[in-house]
Amino acid sequence: MSNPKRIAIFISGGGSNARVMIDRFQQHPEDGVEVVLLVSNKASAGGLLMAAERGIPSLVVKRADWATGEELIAALQAYRVDLIVLAGFLWLIPSYLVQAYPDKIVNIHPALLPKYGGKGMYGRHVHAAVKEAGDLDSGITIHYVNENYDEGNVIFQAAVRLDPDDSPEQIAARVLRLEHGNYWRIIRNL
Repeated sequence: MSNPKRIAIFISGGGSNARVMIDRFQQHPEDGVEVVLLVSNKASAGGLLMAAERGIPSLVVKRADWATGEELIAALQAYRVDLIVLAGFLWLIPSYLVQAYPDKIVNIHPALLPKYGGKGMYGRHVHAAVKEAGDLDSGITIHYVNENYDEGNVIFQAAVRLDPDDSPEQIAARVLRLEHGNYWRIIRNL
């Protein structure tokens, strides 16, 4: 494809969704998507090494710089980013970034929103809440990002049936399979 869409992926940890996307889009240029930058709020995030091994440049954003966003916005512009993909990024996206990229920031949440969303509802916290409630379904929600946690317009949801005996870790594994199988497809389609 002559002009692939350029994406930046934001992470806070290991970056398993970022890895799936980078590998997919590097191996399939016909998808028309190129990962051009990985952004993390943690210098120790395992996803940074993974990205470096795949030749993806990275930027670590410090909390003090997050308030103004000057360095971040400059980097996103320098890499000509078309879409920002949040993949386990835990900081609230500030209004300056939402305004700079309206309807161009996408997040994946490990539950079927509006259930189990909002501040503090990430990772194991979500899966423990699903278990505690006795839900027999969980899943993923891919949504646009606004200035509030998990409140942007839903793009896609997929559910998985749970076993009543599933632990939070087993729920997490089932949901992660959905994430890895679907997030890159939705990004390609956007």
